[in-house]
Amino acid sequence: MMQLIVPIGFLLIGLVSGIIGEQVIFRKLKKIAFGRKFPIGEILIQSLNRMPFIWCTLAGFYGAVISYRADPEITDVLKKIITIAFLYSVTLVLARLTAGIINLYLRRTEGLSASLISNAAKTAILVLGILILLQTLGVEITPVITTLGITGIAVGLALQDTLANLFSGFYLIISKQVRTGDYVKLDTSNHEGYVTDITWRNTTIKELSNNVIIVPNSKLATAIFTNYHLPVKEITLIMNVGVSYDSDLEHVERVTVEVAKEVMQEVAPELMGNEPYLRFEEFADFSINFTLYMRVSEFFDQRIARHLFVKKLHKRYQKEGIKIPFPVRDVYLQGNVNSN
Repeated sequence: MMQLIVPIGFLLIGLVSGIIGEQVIFRKLKKIAFGRKFPIGEILIQSLNRMPFIWCTLAGFYGAVISYRADPEITDVLKKIITIAFLYSVTLVLARLTAGIINLYLRRTEGLSASLISNAAKTAILVLGILILLQTLGVEITPVITTLGITGIAVGLALQDTLANLFSGFYLIISKQVRTGDYVKLDTSNHEGYVTDITWRNTTIKELSNNVIIVPNSKLATAIFTNYHLPVKEITLIMNVGVSYDSDLEHVERVTVEVAKEVMQEVAPELMGNEPYLRFEEFADFSINFTLYMRVSEFFDQRIARHLFVKKLHKRYQKEGIKIPFPVRDVYLQGNVNSN
């Protein structure tokens, strides 16, 4: 019985230290990191979640195993189990930390997808950590790597579509042809919307109607699509207008540009340096047509800008006496009228 006092003491010390470290010290550090908005600190705290308790408990178990004079073979087995658990927990912390730092960098780099790259990095760290763990335990990893290589070839042949989507996702991210937050329109269909995520298999596009479109990465990589946020988000809104032939075109130009400036002031005040302008284009059948060019912040802003411009221009034209003609056709009927 006396032989168990010291091992039990180590176990209790480990458990109590883990509880104190987790509930008191770790929580205070968490409040400090999140309270001061320190991104690296937040990532480190999240990566260490539950680990102080696990490490203290493992230390207590290790002390108990050493202090308890059991069979050497059993002691060695228990030591290896504790070592495996500790090394795996360290690997898990490193994987979380790597994924968190990558996510932080990608969030600061506009448009890059975080999930695919961070998950790939996390998986790579876990695999590397497991290989190091096996080597630490005396397991020869060369045959393991060879087996994994052969297995990888077999799996690659069986999962060609999955791998095609995976590498297509990396290609889309690295080439920056599509970024999260971009507004894209697929030419092969009427689908369009904002790219919300690029995962290892699919690209998620959210339509303005709040529906979600799931497109396989391999399909998107080979599709013809329009990215309305490249090379920049700002886009030119084009409005076609016609005025009657008796209009003063100088007056029409001045009034129309003034209205366009009012709309830009409401929708995109930061772009007021790019003044709107118009160009007269043709003498049509019943009107003189022109096109107005006005900059807006992004593709979605075209809708509200177009809405405001039509309302304001119609009201201003009525006030200024400028007419927007409607189609008129004179029909002449020619023929003999027979009378009885």
